[in-house]
Amino acid sequence: MMINEQIRDKEVRVVGEDGEQLGIMSVKEAQALADEAGVDLVKIAPNAKPPVCRIVDYGKFKYEQTRREKEAKKKQRVIEVKEVRMSPNIDTNDLNTKTNAARKFLEKGDRVKVTLRFRGREMAHMNQSKYILDDFAEALSDIAVVEKPPKAEGRSMTMFLVQKRQ
Repeated sequence: MMINEQIRDKEVRVVGEDGEQLGIMSVKEAQALADEAGVDLVKIAPNAKPPVCRIVDYGKFKYEQTRREKEAKKKQRVIEVKEVRMSPNIDTNDLNTKTNAARKFLEKGDRVKVTLRFRGREMAHMNQSKYILDDFAEALSDIAVVEKPPKAEGRSMTMFLVQKRQ
């Protein structure tokens, strides 16, 4: 942020301490108003035409800005991608166990990457194994939707699931 003498523009739009518009004026006039009030002239919107400057105490302004950023950071949640790996010859009970694990991840709000890994001769039957991922998605259809459908990539087939929006 540019303050006081660092501002090199010819004309700026000036906003007062209490938020009222003071209009467009030269930087010297705006600086004089700021000096008269005993505070700083801070450029808050450099890309606007003309740039917007505010008459405000810079230390207090900077402090409140960092507090707002910290508060916003507290409220945001990072969505993690959890992975569930399976093989094409998975049994029904094992599939149910993996489904329950994925259900827990989805209820927490995470994305789930379901990977079907192929080894050796299993590679010859990749297309016939797609039904496993379809069954997996169907078992979780009450709380999840398919974000990215099953796609073969090298020795594995992946699919992404996300929690349904209410």
